[in-house]
Amino acid sequence: MPKTFKIVITGRVQGVGFRPHVFNLANTFQLNGTVSNNEEGVIIFITGDEDVVHSFYRLLTEHPPVASKIWEHHIAETKHKTFQGFSIVPSKKSGKLNLQLTPDFAICEDCKTEITDQTNRRYQYPFTTCVNCGPRWAITNTFPFERDHTNLVSFQMCPSCSKEYGDPKDRRFHSQTNTCPDCGIQLQLSKADGAIISAEYPIENVAKLIKEGNIVAIKNTSGYLLCSDANNADAVRSLRKRKNRPTKPFAILYPSLEILKSHLKTNTVEDETLASPESPIVILQKKDFKGELALSELAPGLNQLGVMLPYSGILHLLAKELEIPIVATSGNIHASPIISDEKIAHRELFNVADYFLDHNLKITNPQDDSVIKFSSRNKEKIIFRRSRGLAPNFDIKIKKDKKILAMGGHLKSTLAFLPNNYLYISQYLGNLDHFDVFDRYIQTAEKFMELFEEHPEVVLVDKHPSYNSSRHGIELAKKLNSELYQIQHHKAHFASVLGEYQLFKKKSPILGVVWDGTGYGDDAQIWGGEFFSYQEGTMEHVGQFGYYDWLAGDKMAKEPRISFFSLANEKMQDEISAKFSKQEIAIYNHLKKKEVLKTSSVGRLFDAVASLLGICDYNTYEGEAAILLENQITDYKLSQCKSYCPEITNGIVPTKELFNNLYVDFKNGRPKEEIILNFIFSLAMIVIKMANQNKIKKIAMSGGVFQNTTLVDMLKELAGAEYELYFNRNLSPNDENISFGQLMYHQHIKN
Repeated sequence: MPKTFKIVITGRVQGVGFRPHVFNLANTFQLNGTVSNNEEGVIIFITGDEDVVHSFYRLLTEHPPVASKIWEHHIAETKHKTFQGFSIVPSKKSGKLNLQLTPDFAICEDCKTEITDQTNRRYQYPFTTCVNCGPRWAITNTFPFERDHTNLVSFQMCPSCSKEYGDPKDRRFHSQTNTCPDCGIQLQLSKADGAIISAEYPIENVAKLIKEGNIVAIKNTSGYLLCSDANNADAVRSLRKRKNRPTKPFAILYPSLEILKSHLKTNTVEDETLASPESPIVILQKKDFKGELALSELAPGLNQLGVMLPYSGILHLLAKELEIPIVATSGNIHASPIISDEKIAHRELFNVADYFLDHNLKITNPQDDSVIKFSSRNKEKIIFRRSRGLAPNFDIKIKKDKKILAMGGHLKSTLAFLPNNYLYISQYLGNLDHFDVFDRYIQTAEKFMELFEEHPEVVLVDKHPSYNSSRHGIELAKKLNSELYQIQHHKAHFASVLGEYQLFKKKSPILGVVWDGTGYGDDAQIWGGEFFSYQEGTMEHVGQFGYYDWLAGDKMAKEPRISFFSLANEKMQDEISAKFSKQEIAIYNHLKKKEVLKTSSVGRLFDAVASLLGICDYNTYEGEAAILLENQITDYKLSQCKSYCPEITNGIVPTKELFNNLYVDFKNGRPKEEIILNFIFSLAMIVIKMANQNKIKKIAMSGGVFQNTTLVDMLKELAGAEYELYFNRNLSPNDENISFGQLMYHQHIKN
C-alpha cells in the first residue's frame, strides 16, 4: 500500500538546483509528489512504497546537488495524498525566514564553454548562468529564492529560455537566474564624459581599450572593478595616482590557471582555491616569477601578489579577449565601499576611469572579493577578507535563547545576526571612520532586520566608547528597547576561535593569545598583546606585553616611527634624530612625560621594528609596516633562530627589554632578515612560554598579527605534537571576527 511522506531539508538548499534535482530523482524512482521552497528550506511531499521512498530519501540526502549544504533533514509519514506525477510547485512563504542564504557562485565550466562556443546561442553573452553558478546574494531582495525575489524579475524569459526552464533534462531546469542575449541583461560602453560607444560586442572594445593603456570601470556581478593592463607600468601608476592608493598592492586577474602557473609557482591547495566556486583572491609568493608584469607598480616592495581567476561571465569573456593579466581592483575611491550603482560610479569614478562598461542588472548586495593566503610550510589557511562567495552564511550550530545582533568592531567591520536557527555574518564592510562605509554598515544592519522580519532582543557592542559600531549599537538598542551588552575587544577575538572550533565545553583549560593593533582594555588602556585563559565558562586575563606610551592617538598607527619613538631609550637617539626634526623630538618627549595612556600592542611593536630597520616609517594602508617586515623573509631554519625576549615574570612580557635586545643586534650589523626572523621567533617562543607557565596545552590565537604566515608556521613547528593550536580558519583573524566573537562570548562566558 503506497504511503505519503513529508520530507523537510534545511541548510543551503535554495538557489542551488535542489528542486530540479529532487524532481529528476523522484522520476527515476517513479515516485509521485511535489517539491517547493518555503521560508525554512525545501519541502517534499511524496507518495510511494515505503522502502522505495526511503531509498529515494537516502540517495537524496547522501548525494545532494554540488553547491548545496544540507544542515538538517527529516522524513515523516503524513496524511495520504494522491498526486498526478511529480511536480515543482510555486514557493509559499507562511512564516518568517529560517534558512541559510545563498552566496554567489563562480561561473561553472559548462557555462564557460557555452559563452565561448560560436555555435551556441549564448555565445559571448556575459550573464550566462545555470542552477550551479552565477550571482545569488548579490541580486537577492528576499527569500525563498525565486526569480521574482531577485533583481532578475525585471527580465522576462523568452520562449527559448522558458523552454529550458521547463525541461527536466536541461541544466537550466528551474534555474531562477536564466537569461540569454534575446531577453537578458544588456551591456553599455561609454566614455567617462558619458558619450556612448556603440558596439555589438562591447567586451572586445574593452579589451582593446585596456591594451591601449586605458583604465576601465567594469560593472561586474557584485560591484564595479577598476581594470588596467598589468603589464603597463604607466597605466598602473596612473590608476594609483587617480585612486589615491600609493602603495597598497593591486589584485591581478589572470586569464587562466595555466597562464598563472607559467608565471608563478602554486601548489595544489592554492590551485583548488583559485578555481573553487568561491573563487577568491589568493596571495601567492612571486619568487622565481617568469612573467612580464609591472611588478614594482602592482605590489611595491612586496614579494607576493594577490591573484584571482575569472569568476563571472564578464570577466571570463574579457580574459579570453585579452589573454594577459590585468589589474582588477575594487571600484571605489580609497577607503570608500565598493560601488554597484551606475550613477554613483560615474559620479565618484569620473576622474579615475577613462571608460565605463555598465549593465542594467541592479545589484542589491555589493561585495568585495574575498582574500585568502596559505602559509608557506604548513599550508595553514588564513582569510584576509571574507566577502563574495563566503558571506553571509556561517556554518555553525548555535543555541539561540534570544535574537541577537552583534555590532562588531570599527576598522574591519562586520555584523553578526542571529534571528532564527542560523547565524548570518555580513560581508567585510570596512573602516567606519569613513561616512560611506558607515552608511553601508547601517544599511546592512537594516537589510538583515528587514529580510528576516526580526528585531534583535539583544545588541552586543565593543567596549570602546568611540567606535561608531558601538555608538550605533547603543542607539539601536535604545530605539528597539533591546538589552545591551558591552564586550571587551580582545575577549571577543578569543571567543571567536573558541566558537569556530566549538571548544566551550572542553574540560581542560585553553590559553587565548590575542595580538593586534589596538583595542579598549578593561583598565581603560590600549590593549593589543593579551593572554587569557578559558575553562568551563570562565575567561580570565592572565598576562600581556608590558605597557609602553601610546603617543599621538590614531597617528601612532599611521606612523610606525612614533611606535619606535615610544619604545626607544637613550641608546637609540641617533636613529631618533634621523627620523624626527628637533621640534618633533621636543613635542614627543613632552608627550612621553605627560602621557598616561599606555599600550601593550604587538601590532605597534611590529611597527617599531619596521621603523628601526628602515623598512617603513609611514603606513599608507593598514598593516603596511608589518607586511613589509614579513616580506623581508625568504626562508628560515628554526634551529638557527634566537629569542630576544628575557624571562616573563608574573605574566608580563618585557616589551622594552625585548626591543632593546633586538636593537643590539641591529647596532652590531646583523642582517635585517636575521633580525626579523629572530623577532618573529621571539613572539612564537613567548606563546609557548606562556602556555608552559600556565600549564596549558591548548592554545587559541586571534587578532590581526596572526595574519603573519611566518609566525603561524613557526608556532606550528614549535608546538609539534605537544600542544594543540587553534587559529581562525573560516573567519579572518583580524577585526572581521569581532562580531562573531561578541556573540560567542555572550552565549558562553559567565564572567
